[in-house]
Amino acid sequence: MTVLSRLQRARRILAMLAAASAFAIAAVGGLAPPAPPTEDAILRAYSLAHAQEVAVADSATGTVVRRDGYTASPGYETLKEGGTNYDWANLILLYGGWPRSDVNVTVLLRWMRQENGPPNWWNRNNPLNNGYGSGGNAGTGSYPNLMVAAQKVAENLKRLGAFHPIVAALVASSSTSDIEHAIWASPWAASHYANGTHWAYFPVPIVKAPASAWG
Repeated sequence: MTVLSRLQRARRILAMLAAASAFAIAAVGGLAPPAPPTEDAILRAYSLAHAQEVAVADSATGTVVRRDGYTASPGYETLKEGGTNYDWANLILLYGGWPRSDVNVTVLLRWMRQENGPPNWWNRNNPLNNGYGSGGNAGTGSYPNLMVAAQKVAENLKRLGAFHPIVAALVASSSTSDIEHAIWASPWAASHYANGTHWAYFPVPIVKAPASAWG
């Protein structure tokens, strides 16, 4: 084969290859481009690429967290609705800002019994025969209602220095004896309850006062 014929053959092959390449390019160009990835696909791909592993020792134990419970103390209206001598004793402590403990309530109930018996503890709306603001200096006066009466007892105990030992004992709320001795030593009762001789310790009956006494 001559050199010329070889060149001609090479040209034909190149021409055929060029035509085939052009056809392939045209065919590829006619295809639709792939759809862009969705947000879910992107998120999955990110999670796989950034996945982390946490190793937990076999000896690891869980911790149980306990939250303290709480109770709500009755307020003024709740005690008024209760309406008993027990509720009225609590009202005094509430107005005074003193602990509403069993010790304090027990002493106040005993004190009320010495001034007015439980069956009629709301007598003249003045259970402790308080002379302050009742119109009767000897404790024979009355109040508009038992709510005012409880408030005036707290005010009277706070205002006079002679009653401050009672307040201190109520604040400490350590024992019934401490509070009672403070009451006996004070000028609340001219008799001083015979220094405790005229003082009863058996349980005080819980009695509800008429709704009219509460105002």
